[in-house]
Amino acid sequence: MAADLGTDTAGAQDVLRFQADAAATTDDVEAVAGEAYAGTWLDESTRTVYAAVTTDAASAAAVDAGAVPVEVEHSLTDLEAIAAQIEASPVPDVIPSWWIDVEANDVVVDVVAGGDQIASDFVASLGAPAGAVRLDTGAEAPETFATIRGGMSYIINNQSRCSVGFAVQGGFVTAGHCGVTGDSTTYGSFRGSSFPGNDYAWVATPNHTPVGQVMDYAGGAVAVKGSTQAAVGATVCRSGSTTGWHCGQIQGFNSTVRYAEGSVSGLIRTNVCAEPGDSGGSLLAGNQAQGVTSGGSGDCTSGGTTYFQPVNEILQTYGLRLLTS
Repeated sequence: MAADLGTDTAGAQDVLRFQADAAATTDDVEAVAGEAYAGTWLDESTRTVYAAVTTDAASAAAVDAGAVPVEVEHSLTDLEAIAAQIEASPVPDVIPSWWIDVEANDVVVDVVAGGDQIASDFVASLGAPAGAVRLDTGAEAPETFATIRGGMSYIINNQSRCSVGFAVQGGFVTAGHCGVTGDSTTYGSFRGSSFPGNDYAWVATPNHTPVGQVMDYAGGAVAVKGSTQAAVGATVCRSGSTTGWHCGQIQGFNSTVRYAEGSVSGLIRTNVCAEPGDSGGSLLAGNQAQGVTSGGSGDCTSGGTTYFQPVNEILQTYGLRLLTS
């Protein structure tokens, strides 16, 4: 992580301490702002937590909680409602994904090249408030990262390869598109899987011992300490069996992506790169588990956008206990 951030070990540790404090501040702001809450994000260079709110009273409460308030027009609840409306609509093929940008206080609709007019007409049909939806043209169509390829990680049905997400009691969590319930793997079998709609699964490993650590592909491992959700702007690092360890920032939550296989909602959007075979791999903010790799666009040569299925949703859905160390 230190190398990815261009700093030394002490600097990286300072960032992790700030992220832990920022997560607590985010919880406090959300609690006191209530319906006026519109999201938080971090500026790690200045160690600042910004909180978007819609009222003066919430601004004052954000200051008391230790954040810098930014008054905006749309609450997070409003933006989530717009994203849900898009999800429930017949979305044109020129729109591969959409997500909530809390810093800009809008819903971003990604549009492939040449699809501007179709996307504009679709957005107009939503009847959303002015300024609440923004088109981002020139997007690449995301694709899942499962691939038929050998190497370190785990193999599904002796054919395709994915990456382990996080160890849980009795197995590990991973991406749902990697396999369906009953599929065999190198270490066990899929006991639950959901894709599309969601992109999560878990694999039972009765003859192996899962450990609460994540490979850093530098000869060591990162101990997992919990699963506290980080904020927008937080530095996160991904571990996967194709490209190893790469870091970037969280750009948004509750993203919806339209893969060829179907749409997946509720994803974490990041600017961390990934490639085929990294699917299911771990996303960490410091030592806190965040999610498992779903898919995206780009690669680790030119950079890209990668989406992650939140890990806490997987744990809650299957009643699993995250292993820590």
